[in-house]
Amino acid sequence: MNAPAVPLPSSTSAEADWSQLLDNVVAAFDCTTGTLHRYDPVDNHLKLVASRRIPEVLIPVIQSIPVGKGIAGAAAERRAPVEICNLQTDTSGVAKPGAKQTQVQGSLAVPVLDGDRLCGTLGIGKMIPYDFTEEEKSRLMKLASDISRNLLPS
Repeated sequence: MNAPAVPLPSSTSAEADWSQLLDNVVAAFDCTTGTLHRYDPVDNHLKLVASRRIPEVLIPVIQSIPVGKGIAGAAAERRAPVEICNLQTDTSGVAKPGAKQTQVQGSLAVPVLDGDRLCGTLGIGKMIPYDFTEEEKSRLMKLASDISRNLLPS
């Protein structure tokens, strides 16, 4: 199954354009939540660009995520998808304790890469336990790659 075409914002796009892109990605994968972060090489953190259905209490926590910390930070560090089938019962130590407040269960984060250059991360989540298929992971990685040149590091 192919994801619907998602119009890509330009690097100078307004926050609303990135929010619309994230809405489209969340819908295309039949998910409920989503995040898009841009990599900041100055402090080696991921900076929040857009989010969907993330509790307000968590927004300050996810505004700036160190590479290597949490699901998004692990995807950025590994330069590979990071998946958790059920965030609510996960004991791997990848997810930060506050992540459970999202009520998300199935979670997938991928790096946004331009070749080998890290540009950010893209994450989606479902409210049910879920194992993303290899095809879904590949689709999200492809979409992340497509937006990489427009999500330039600050």
